[in-house]
Amino acid sequence: MIALRFYRIYDIGLEIDLDWLEKELSNSFLTARTSFLRVKPKSIIMDMPPLLIRMGKSSVEKGGITYEFSVFARIFDIGAISLCLVYERPEKDFNILEETALIFTEQEGLSDIFVSHLKTLTDILKPHIRSFALNPDFFEDYTIYLMDWMDKSIDPVPLLAGEKRNFSPQMREEILRGTQSYTSDDLAILSWDSALLCNPDSPTDFFDLIEFANVQVFELRYYDRELSRQMEKMYDEIVLVDKLPKFRRKHKYRLIMMQLMQNSAELSEVTEKVNNLIKVTEDVYYARVYASALKMLRSSQWSESVSHKIDVIRDNYSMLSEEVHIQHSHNLEWIVIILIAFEVVMAVMERLV
Repeated sequence: MIALRFYRIYDIGLEIDLDWLEKELSNSFLTARTSFLRVKPKSIIMDMPPLLIRMGKSSVEKGGITYEFSVFARIFDIGAISLCLVYERPEKDFNILEETALIFTEQEGLSDIFVSHLKTLTDILKPHIRSFALNPDFFEDYTIYLMDWMDKSIDPVPLLAGEKRNFSPQMREEILRGTQSYTSDDLAILSWDSALLCNPDSPTDFFDLIEFANVQVFELRYYDRELSRQMEKMYDEIVLVDKLPKFRRKHKYRLIMMQLMQNSAELSEVTEKVNNLIKVTEDVYYARVYASALKMLRSSQWSESVSHKIDVIRDNYSMLSEEVHIQHSHNLEWIVIILIAFEVVMAVMERLV
């Protein structure tokens, strides 16, 4: 058997109560919770397993051939949703897998299906989630290819690169450096936007691990973008306040500080949940696969960028706090000076009288 799994991950900007949502949807839709099948329950820790919704089938025609996909949606409590299109064929033929992959390289021709099911999913979720908001143009995409047998004679590089070229040794090394293997009969090659799994057993656990890694990195991207927006807004507000008379700045600074403190606390809490979306503990191979996926997706760079921007916001909070403190001190000094002057005037007037 061969299979292709096309993913697109979106954010709705809110945390979701999945227990409550599951009860709301259970009467109308087939739902399930994510669970890992081939490891001990304690080997992988999830605070809140995501909710899976089966969304039926959909098809697209390319080159006179109709391709039918099974469609699944997975909802994460951190406010992310993942849509997956699954195409399967019973043949054990790498050439068919490669040809199909190149037809849909960079998920070409699948946007209409994703948009259609995203709209359906929005209609399903919107009545159950307050302040539901989603940007269909901002997403993370990823593709997983599956062969249920091991074939060392194949060249996986064109499949993972999405094109047939005479690749340089350096490029081949870069594409294949995320290779992992547990036995001589299986293989997992993890690249920056796709992965190839060769496994005689159904590797559903690896599908989920790779999807979780993509969700984690996408959420870091999302909050990195949100932090950039907040920083731009913060700088614009500070510039505007600096143009005001000094006696009006203190109140405005306090308002900015309150917003910064609230945003910093909320984002720190959310990013902490994102970074701890899943913990792989006792299973060494699963931990290697998950770590490799995060590395290929450059999770550490996004995490460092988010942390740096949160630190910048906190530094600006500290500077504004210091500015407010200085202004407060100056006001107190003037009050003292005025009181002393008043007492002097009163004393002089008493003597004159």
